Amino acid sequence: MNTLETWPEVILNSYGTPPIELVSGKGATVTDEQGNVYIDLLAGIAVNALGHAHPAIIEAVTSQIGQLGHVSNLFASRPVVEVAAELIQRFSLNDAALAQATRVFFCNSGAEANEAAFKIARLTGRRRILAAVDGFHGRTMGSLALTGQPDKRAAFEPMPQGVEFYPYGDMDYLTKLVESNASDVAAIFLEPIQGETGVIPAPEGFLKSVRELCDKHGILMVTDEVQTGIGRTGDFFAHQYEGIIPDVVTMAKGLGGGLPIGATLATGKAAELMTPGKHGTTFGGSPISCAAARAVLSTIDEAFCAEVKRKGELFKELLGDVDGVVDVRGRGLMLGVVLKESVAKQAVAQGFKNGVILNAPADNIIRLTPPLIIEDEEIADAVKAIAKTITETVTETVTETTA
Repeated sequence: MNTLETWPEVILNSYGTPPIELVSGKGATVTDEQGNVYIDLLAGIAVNALGHAHPAIIEAVTSQIGQLGHVSNLFASRPVVEVAAELIQRFSLNDAALAQATRVFFCNSGAEANEAAFKIARLTGRRRILAAVDGFHGRTMGSLALTGQPDKRAAFEPMPQGVEFYPYGDMDYLTKLVESNASDVAAIFLEPIQGETGVIPAPEGFLKSVRELCDKHGILMVTDEVQTGIGRTGDFFAHQYEGIIPDVVTMAKGLGGGLPIGATLATGKAAELMTPGKHGTTFGGSPISCAAARAVLSTIDEAFCAEVKRKGELFKELLGDVDGVVDVRGRGLMLGVVLKESVAKQAVAQGFKNGVILNAPADNIIRLTPPLIIEDEEIADAVKAIAKTITETVTETVTETTA
């Protein structure tokens, strides 16, 4: 069977037919069916935090599935409790009182984590939820309603009601929006760094200002850390960069190191709103996925995060010398490479020929979210391949334009 030929015959046309078939991976590289090897600078969209075939994850999952697989949330299992306790510890930063007031809900994805956060906001009894223009929170109906990208929502209107949008980073606009009827605002949602729009960090001090605004009016602050969390930006959670404490944090992607798991962490009054019967999931908190998450968390410690920061700076330094690159934004190993020409999508296709897997969230942006275990030598090789790719893409585009 030819996988790529069969794909459109059996898979619902949500993605189009993929350009290549991958058959194996090791560390920060993947191999296709023809034996071509690529440096993976996407990592399953920031999912494979420890790369491919990491021994700690292999051992954890193999051991767990041989002992206990699925049990549903009608029963307890140790991996679930251990991962929740570790996430609370990472969130609370050893503040015992904060840890005592914090709880975790496990699900299967980032969209589901944001669905749970949406429901928590609804349980406040207030009707207004504020989310950022250009933000991305998922594709299920609740998370899509929070997503500030009209082109993604349009085909599925009407959305769940009550969501209003503010320009990302515009504190004056957000304050006026809140104070137009502050007593009815349940929550403010935001990503510390917007990923799907082109890796756009929040302006310095924005998160602190949002926290102060929420405190003033009794509003829940919800940070979507689905892409930015679990060490991706060099802090375990990206909101910790500004030293703030959200009421709700959503996460997924890197948490399972490749296995499906999401989580919604709530603290204080937000942790008391969800009661039995209000929400649930059959597969959420699977012992197998939690075993993988436990392996990830045991690997991503403070020293590991420091290395992520260093590697991010190395990427920025090397990319700064690449012809056609005008800026590199982001933190840690979540970077947006801003191109002089709007050729990012063409560069993704060209990148395969040069042995790199890239992503283009915008016409002039290449997004880099490689495995956090990528080595310095692989970073150097990747930047050389990116430079070659940009040059070739721009040359080809100019040739086509003038032909």
